[in-house]
Amino acid sequence: MSDPTALGADQRLALADRFRLGLTTAAWDLIRSLLTDDVVWTLPGDNTVSGTVRGAAAVIERIRLIASYGVHFDFRHTLLSRDNLALSLHNTAERDGRVLDEHLATVCFLHGERIGAIETYVSDVPGMNAFFV
Repeated sequence: MSDPTALGADQRLALADRFRLGLTTAAWDLIRSLLTDDVVWTLPGDNTVSGTVRGAAAVIERIRLIASYGVHFDFRHTLLSRDNLALSLHNTAERDGRVLDEHLATVCFLHGERIGAIETYVSDVPGMNAFFV
């Protein structure tokens, strides 16, 4: 039985579009408005952006840190499950002779109308570790 408070497909697509807009325009307040206060985000690897952070402020700080490395976020697809969504991206950057070229899926677990948990899957964890130092 589905959750009666779950967002419909159009609402989840609109949420994903707002997240994409916030990320590509550095609209941190917009992204903040999409997150629960107790949101948790986990990234793989062993580098400056990996691990788990808790709380909306920590998630925003992590996004800002990733962006500070000059990462270009190329959104490919929004994927929907019955109740949640995932963003397919191709992230690229070059800095100090290091190259980032990774495909990833950022899976967003929704709590009501907001993102309550995020788990990111990355195609090249060793490359991510070498870039985010």
